Amino acid sequence: MEHHHSHSKSALPGAGLTAQDPVCGMTVAVGADTRHEDFGGTSFYFCSDKCRAAFKADPWHHASGRAMALKPARPAGTRWTCPMHPQIVREEPGSCPICGMALEPMVPTSVSSPELADFTRRMWISLAAAIPLVVLTMGELVSLPVRDWIGHGAASYVEFLLATPIILWAATPFFVRGWASVINRSPNMWTLISIGVGAAYAYSIVATFLPGIFPEVYRMGHGVGTYFEAAVVIVTLVFVGQVLELRARERTGDAIRALLDLAPKTARRVLEDGSEYDAPLENIMVGDRLRVRPGDSVPVDGIVVDGHSSVDESMITGESVPVEKGEGDAVTGGTINRNGSLVITAQRVGADTVLAQIVEMVSSARRSRAPIQGLADRVSAVFVPTVVAIALIAFGVWLVWGPDPALVFAIAAAVSVLIIACPCALGLATPISITTAAGRGAQAGVLIKDAEALERMAAVDVLIVDKTGTLTEGRPKLTDVVALGPTDENSLLAFAAALERGSEHPLAEAIVEGALARGTETLDTIRFEAVTGKGVQGEVAGHAAALGNAAMMADLGLDTTALDVQADALRRDGKTAMFVALDGRLAGIVAVADPIKPSAAEAIRTLHQLGMRVIMATGDNQRTAEAVAATLNIDEVRAGVLPEGKKALIDSLRRDGAVVAMAGDGVNDAPALAAADVGIAMGTGADVAVESAGLTLLGGDLMGVVRARRLATATLRNIRQNLFFAFAYNAAGVPIAAGILYPLTGMLLSPMIAAAAMSLSSVSVIANALRLRRLEL
Repeated sequence: MEHHHSHSKSALPGAGLTAQDPVCGMTVAVGADTRHEDFGGTSFYFCSDKCRAAFKADPWHHASGRAMALKPARPAGTRWTCPMHPQIVREEPGSCPICGMALEPMVPTSVSSPELADFTRRMWISLAAAIPLVVLTMGELVSLPVRDWIGHGAASYVEFLLATPIILWAATPFFVRGWASVINRSPNMWTLISIGVGAAYAYSIVATFLPGIFPEVYRMGHGVGTYFEAAVVIVTLVFVGQVLELRARERTGDAIRALLDLAPKTARRVLEDGSEYDAPLENIMVGDRLRVRPGDSVPVDGIVVDGHSSVDESMITGESVPVEKGEGDAVTGGTINRNGSLVITAQRVGADTVLAQIVEMVSSARRSRAPIQGLADRVSAVFVPTVVAIALIAFGVWLVWGPDPALVFAIAAAVSVLIIACPCALGLATPISITTAAGRGAQAGVLIKDAEALERMAAVDVLIVDKTGTLTEGRPKLTDVVALGPTDENSLLAFAAALERGSEHPLAEAIVEGALARGTETLDTIRFEAVTGKGVQGEVAGHAAALGNAAMMADLGLDTTALDVQADALRRDGKTAMFVALDGRLAGIVAVADPIKPSAAEAIRTLHQLGMRVIMATGDNQRTAEAVAATLNIDEVRAGVLPEGKKALIDSLRRDGAVVAMAGDGVNDAPALAAADVGIAMGTGADVAVESAGLTLLGGDLMGVVRARRLATATLRNIRQNLFFAFAYNAAGVPIAAGILYPLTGMLLSPMIAAAAMSLSSVSVIANALRLRRLEL
């Protein structure tokens, strides 16, 4: 790339002098071999190759000195948290002190979990030892009597040599976590696994090296039976389960990684002299001019200053139709420019962009806890001590009443109970579903602020919606001009538009735009005055003019009877009718309507099918509100409602036992959003509304509420299925492992089969949760 000028103020330092590194700001001693780069006729010196590489990637940015002047706060490094205990936050990977689970990054990254790589290696080494151990102990079942070939005494020593590295090295993480659970007084799955595996290994060592201490009945003709193979196979199977679980947990972050990948890695910066080049995205600052070529992703949030194109915003809003963008329009980072070339000015960069906020919102939803998880937590708290007690009782019963060799049966039963009862599936049941749902929702334009809002959304039976911007476009349009007496329609509209140019009301904008579209004459207003709640007045082209409601006309001493019939007819059609007066007489009506969103009728029909009653609460007048409600088949209308009235309405409905959701998009909706069981912010609205809400819909229409309801219902159903799997599995598995079926069927569960079942239960819960990724919304 070529540049014809530099903004650098640096001078070329001579040998023995110092210079400031333009990337990191460190002072560098200048010598013959100091790293340096020339740019724009100036030499720049660097403390490291990393800084030099950063400079070479974007020399203009660093040479201009603005990078140092506006040095952004260094983003905190990746922080790690427990999916089951979000209050645990660490600066580096490790395991949770409460449940022993592997911590995962708070925001998913493209880098695989360090634990996944470690556990995968340990799994393969454990498997390499488990296969010969199984052949040694069970070869006779498949006509491979290896034990007979090498002798039973030697076989026991071979088993010991194969098992010891696995138990003392590969299984170390299990014992470390098990010991931590005892110290932290938070018994968990690792408590059970470490006790079970440790007991089997310790018993086997005694049986191998001190067989003489066992009664004759235990020797079975050729030494005391050992559990080396069971201990190693259990470790291997737990690793298999953990690796599958860690891989699945990484997949739950796929939606967030896909969102992160929407932002390009570079942005094409346009300099004042017209030259362009690709700069790293992290160097883009507010105010930079950037070119977005056809097919490129928009790099940051900005305003179009040149060009015209259609932009695909489906990845942000879920809406498939591209949106036309021209000068003055806002564009969002991560959306895709379809056909034209745009030049934009960066407005929000880095963590301030909409995309970054979406990622943060989805990440925090993954870490939040649903109330239903309290059930699993309460069960888990008493579960591990209960299991240990059952294992001890099973051990005692088998030792006293079991057949010979009773001790062998007793250890087998106790170890099987400890292994099969691991509450891993129970702990995963809720967070894994919430995590998957948060990602799926983000892809469909439904952002979940916390798991509790999602759980409550499934129970909502009353939805309160605002009219403007929620059911309607929120951009009123001029629909009718009714002239009375000598003034024709075009002149009437010209006077109305002249008055409304001084007003900030949304309806005023509609009248001015309508007048421009119809090509009416542009007139000037003097002595403009806005009368709160009534209208506007002033002098237009030498005439006293006023525009407003019936109350304004009454203040001016004018009778509106002559136009009341037409005004009422317009209102019944959902239009807002405003009277115009000229020189002390009634001159006519201008009417404005806010068009109903195309998707609103279908959305309300679907919400009714999903069991929700829809109430429209609006500040508009009764007739206009009823016209919209009749068109859309809305259950109930509350018109003329002020912001505090919406909150009072929600409070009264909740007192009557309703579960209420409120959908709104304005600052005035924030109190009502906070008061509702579920606040739903339309993402097109104010930041304060989004802050007050549990769910945010990026699409800005009611079909988003339909998607949110479907997602919530499916997620709650999925969580209940997971909890059922986990509870039912433990309820059935523990008694069988304890040997309850032995007197009836002679069946006793081997510790190895118990370990396989335990791993399978966790995998089944994760596989069930991952079905949410394919949910049709």
